[in-house]
Amino acid sequence: MNKKGFVSLVGAGPGDPELMTVKALRLLKEADVVVYDRLVSTDILSLIPTGVSRISVGKEVGKHCVPQSEINEIIVNLAHSGRKVVRLKGGDPYMFGRGGEEALALKKHKIEFEVVPGITAASGCSAYSGIPLTHRGMSRRVQFITGHFNDNDPIDLNWKTIADPDSTLVIYMGLSTLPLVIDSLIDAGLPASTPAAAIQNGTTDSQQRLIARLDQLNDAIRQQQMKAPVMIIIGEVVTLADELDWYQSAIKENYYEKNVLRR
Repeated sequence: MNKKGFVSLVGAGPGDPELMTVKALRLLKEADVVVYDRLVSTDILSLIPTGVSRISVGKEVGKHCVPQSEINEIIVNLAHSGRKVVRLKGGDPYMFGRGGEEALALKKHKIEFEVVPGITAASGCSAYSGIPLTHRGMSRRVQFITGHFNDNDPIDLNWKTIADPDSTLVIYMGLSTLPLVIDSLIDAGLPASTPAAAIQNGTTDSQQRLIARLDQLNDAIRQQQMKAPVMIIIGEVVTLADELDWYQSAIKENYYEKNVLRR
């Protein structure tokens, strides 16, 4: 009788390997093969034991190395071969991670699977940037949207609902469409002066944080030459970033110690 394979859809978190769950780390050590995304950090990949097969299916906006349908086929075939598969995804599998599509493919082929949540980029980047997603008197709710749509479909959203000054707006994968998003929010009534932040490589040693008015955010990002992955946070909670900062200043101190004091 052929050995039955099993697939674990695992959230790797936003980048800092210490933010991975205990279960995620255990599954990495028990895997026969790991299928991983581009946004899984090298520090996390280094936790995979020697001898475990690795398959990269990394995707970038406009540069889809492996189509989603092919990724589904890869994990299905690996499971059919009787292996214990870890499908390692940046952040959380079910938060703009297309984990639902992969789970449906496994279900269709009668392959057993589990889903292991990960800290999503919104939570990681906000915490490491000194920005609480909610705060009494500033934000009563949080909205998560993606700036990148399937097959480059146009962004068709209810901007009147999204442009809520009493909420925090978090935009995933929004660099390429940010000018359109900003214009749509302002046209829908969100003040141009609304505080906004961009966080590049959040929770890692190379994290960069930029804070600007909403109407000046895109120009500031271009001036600083930020590149994906970048998380966008918009709302009054951004005004707390400097006061609640604990990580960004630590990055600067570490850089100063390594590159100035040791010269």
